[in-house]
Amino acid sequence: MKQDFLTYQAQTGPSPLCVEVSHAKGSYIFDVSGKKYLDFVAGVSANTLGHSHPKVIEAVQEQAASYMHVMVYGEYIQKPAVDLAKLLAAHLPASLSSTYLVNSGTEAIEGAMKLAKRATGRGEIIAAKKAYHGNTQGSMSLMGYEERKQAYRPLLPGVNFINFNNEEDLQKITTTTAGVILETIQGGAGFIEPQNNYLQKVKQRCEAVGALLILDEIQPGFGRTGKLFGFMNYNVVPDILVMGKGMAGGMPIGAFTASYDTMALLKEAPKMGHITTFGGHPVIAAAALATLKELTTTSIINDTLTKEKLFRKKLVHPLIKEVRGKGLMLAVILENEAIANYVILKGMKKGLILFWLLFETRALRITPPLTISNEEIDEGCNTILALLDEWNNQNVN
Repeated sequence: MKQDFLTYQAQTGPSPLCVEVSHAKGSYIFDVSGKKYLDFVAGVSANTLGHSHPKVIEAVQEQAASYMHVMVYGEYIQKPAVDLAKLLAAHLPASLSSTYLVNSGTEAIEGAMKLAKRATGRGEIIAAKKAYHGNTQGSMSLMGYEERKQAYRPLLPGVNFINFNNEEDLQKITTTTAGVILETIQGGAGFIEPQNNYLQKVKQRCEAVGALLILDEIQPGFGRTGKLFGFMNYNVVPDILVMGKGMAGGMPIGAFTASYDTMALLKEAPKMGHITTFGGHPVIAAAALATLKELTTTSIINDTLTKEKLFRKKLVHPLIKEVRGKGLMLAVILENEAIANYVILKGMKKGLILFWLLFETRALRITPPLTISNEEIDEGCNTILALLDEWNNQNVN
């Protein structure tokens, strides 16, 4: 199977981890040899409710038995998608009432960019340096990291960059700006939180010049920061909200949400301003609806903050410089990249799944299922601390 994987399935890098998965349940993934791995990554923030959550499985199976794809997005009334959009609106500020369902976070970013241009009649999009919003051509144009973009130029024109948390840079937002797109918490850069009411100040500047604020909640969204969406921690409401990853309990989905009047602009002049074949797919929407119901009717979201405290209490070591982030979106910053690589790769051998961040090479990504238990947190943290001790013992002067 490994040779077939390497031969026939396109790869994203020269050294894939090559765990051959048998099954997964709760906080664990099992390989074909029976070895189990404690999952501290959740499919890169996607498996909000852990693996094989019974309510998600039930929703998927029931909907698949009823009907699957029947028509391109937006033409037929399909109950799972309607119910999902309605429940989202019930848990969002009143100005975020209309949701367009798509297939992935990067497609949602593309739709949000188009909507901002359509709403303002302007062409400039401003993003943050060291931002990551996806990997399609438009989303990649927003990536503030030239090393990863240069091989694919030319990209979209009219994209300019500011430094996250730099208030002086807000003057670069002008009457030529259609939208400012920011991750509520910067992901690939190292889980950087906004400081000193930064997002509020960005929104104020946008309002002053007639630009729209787009917040990318693809990673922080769906309970990971102790609120349903990360922006709810920072007293700001975006004009366009983008979501994905953890939205459907491990199923592929994305969405962007705005006011009814703003979203209605995609209907005319021209018609079909954004179209998708599989967006709002009933089986995926059913999974997302089950996930959202579980998050909003239990203590899972509130519990993330208690679990964050446990991680921070446990992860104390001379080689740990800082633990960044909020809730269960944490980045453990080590002394250097070599130590991070050692812990991630050795952790896999010891049955602990950790992962890298795109741009902050010293970081260990810790984004487990929100359903992870305190005992599982202890188990994984003890493995990390033991590996850091191993590194110290092997590198004593």
